[in-house]
Amino acid sequence: MAGIALEDGFEDVVGKAMRGMGMEAGTLSFLTGVGEDEIEKLLDGELDESALRKVAPILGLDGETLVERGRGKWCPAEVEMDGLRQFVTPHEDYAVNSYMIWDPYTMEAAMFDTGTNADEAYALIEALGVKVKTLFLTHTHVDHVKAIEQVRSWGEVVVRIGEREPIGGALKFAIGDEFSVGSLKVETRLTWGHSPGGTTFVVEGLKRPVAIVGDALFAQSMGGGVVSYQDALETNRKEIFSLVDETIICPGHGPMTSVGEEKLHNPFFPEFK
Repeated sequence: MAGIALEDGFEDVVGKAMRGMGMEAGTLSFLTGVGEDEIEKLLDGELDESALRKVAPILGLDGETLVERGRGKWCPAEVEMDGLRQFVTPHEDYAVNSYMIWDPYTMEAAMFDTGTNADEAYALIEALGVKVKTLFLTHTHVDHVKAIEQVRSWGEVVVRIGEREPIGGALKFAIGDEFSVGSLKVETRLTWGHSPGGTTFVVEGLKRPVAIVGDALFAQSMGGGVVSYQDALETNRKEIFSLVDETIICPGHGPMTSVGEEKLHNPFFPEFK
């Protein structure tokens, strides 16, 4: 889907890192020599490339890709692949993603999260003639599950959620459990920290591997470590960045990207540069 803006600006990246590390502007100023007023301007979205490069390493960020985000010159390659579709729905003052994958041979399909409205997904079901049997949930934040009942109304749709983050009416699974969608294999990986039981679903069997990551990772950013910032970073490294570079990343917000692109362009993971 063309034209989807990146979820976060450089100021969001800096803010998430500061909150995750529990670092106040005054402390960051002391450690870097960047004036506290300059740091506040960065957090307000006022680009100062020199200041960004100075604060980045103290925050565990890559300075050059953080500056790249500030310049707004990079975006991931557009993704179009048979068997995968992204849906974007509005929630308050931002947008949220959901996804459908289907086996092009058996025409069995599954939804991943619901966004706030599933009308577009249902229109695709009607157009393709696929049958959705399962709704997988990456996590239970309201913007990702608001249309559950709408999806249930399509027929006998089984809702599944990781056991660390249960929700009413959903069957719980253990991390590491695997499922099938026609001939496609769906593997479950724990990528928590943004939420208690955030799950990444790795789908094998399409032209390229697909990782539906919820709010664990965004193009050139990541979800805030609301529960545990360090665990969010660590599980992303272990469970997402260990996938092959061609793996398509389907985030909860913003455009689709890939493991290889995020290794090169995501400032939260300087070790891959």
